[in-house]
Amino acid sequence: MTLRKLAGLGALLSLVTPGLAMAADEVVLNSGDTAWMIVATALVLFMTIPGLALFYGGMVRSKNVLSVMMQCFAITGLISILWVVYGYSITFDVTGMEQGVVNFNSFIGGLSKAFLAGVTPASLTYAIPESVFIVFQMTFAIITPALIVGAFAERMKFSAMLVFMAVWFTLVYAPIAHMVWSGNGGLMWDWGVLDFAGGTVVHINAGIAGLVACLVLGKRKGYPTTPMAPHNLGFTLIGAAMLWIGWFGFNAGSAVAANGTAGMAMLVTQIATAAAALSWMFAEWITHGKPSALGIASGVVAGLVAITPAAGTVGPMGALVIGLAAGVICYFCATSLKRKLGYDDSLDAFGVHGIGGIVGALLTGVFAAPALGGFGTVYSEENSILDQFITQFQGVAFTVVYTAIVTFVILKVLDLVMGLRISEEEETVGLDLAQHNERGYNL
Repeated sequence: MTLRKLAGLGALLSLVTPGLAMAADEVVLNSGDTAWMIVATALVLFMTIPGLALFYGGMVRSKNVLSVMMQCFAITGLISILWVVYGYSITFDVTGMEQGVVNFNSFIGGLSKAFLAGVTPASLTYAIPESVFIVFQMTFAIITPALIVGAFAERMKFSAMLVFMAVWFTLVYAPIAHMVWSGNGGLMWDWGVLDFAGGTVVHINAGIAGLVACLVLGKRKGYPTTPMAPHNLGFTLIGAAMLWIGWFGFNAGSAVAANGTAGMAMLVTQIATAAAALSWMFAEWITHGKPSALGIASGVVAGLVAITPAAGTVGPMGALVIGLAAGVICYFCATSLKRKLGYDDSLDAFGVHGIGGIVGALLTGVFAAPALGGFGTVYSEENSILDQFITQFQGVAFTVVYTAIVTFVILKVLDLVMGLRISEEEETVGLDLAQHNERGYNL
């Protein structure tokens, strides 16, 4: 990549990417930006609890509803503390990083910000308090491992889940986030990978980890011959609605300012989500004869996932195409592909988040081009749509390979040390009673 391309990329990403934790020039606090980012942070946390907890909780059988919700809540607490102790530092510490130079700090940050050293009410990131930026990014770190829960729902020990999430956050989430979002010197940042709000960092990362987890743990008892229908689709629809609303904080908040970029991110998020909901619904209607509530809810999430990496750089018509593509592609991957290959991705974490993230990340390279209504200023005579598409593919491929290998190793080691899976008897009884001695319903 030429210096001209790097300069253009830096100019764009410094405006629209939530990863640059250090301001280049003197920054003055902007109260409007700060107020918006506090709201956006609350919206993103709202996505996990209660949004994701209800979305996943409704899709499992009634004997496992509490276990899934419990996992979302426990992950929220666990990752919050790990983020404060070292997560923020190893993700956003830029010590030792240099643009165009690949070294250890291209892959992971240092510990100069461990235990939030040096963070005061007066310290700023962009034009907002650093404390607000820390919590905003914490909510991203929370929801990413929580998404993985959907792939192994109804069969993993709670203790093993906690240890797995702590290690996975440390060895997978933080390094990928650092490589994409930390600024000049980050491996994928220097490549020119565009990921506005987490298509690579959050969704491909979680989706691939979920696929590996469901393969390592194996299928649920009785799958696929035993009916395992969702026990409460009302919960799932409510959760999907909460995710849709909260996602405006996820995407529009990633501008880290109350500005035009945030406004456009909000617009394209709505367009892509609506398009994906409809395209999934009609694809299901055509192939199965009837549209389902579960289908439209899944389409909503697929659209939200796919527009995430593109939200700061594509225009309205690009968002429409991305949403339509995500709904159809994720529908067939979450249904036909899963049945054909026979893996038990319980709640379609890979089919929706993994596939949707890949679709969105790749199409970002196409529709961010100004010639197609986008706002990706990195495009020039020297960096064509094809060049950017190849760069996006490189980022996707690296994330898939890195996440798959490290996740597999973590799971295999934990299985040897403490075991991952509950017993057949516990699986029959359900995780609510077997792992928590509670019932979701006492009727």
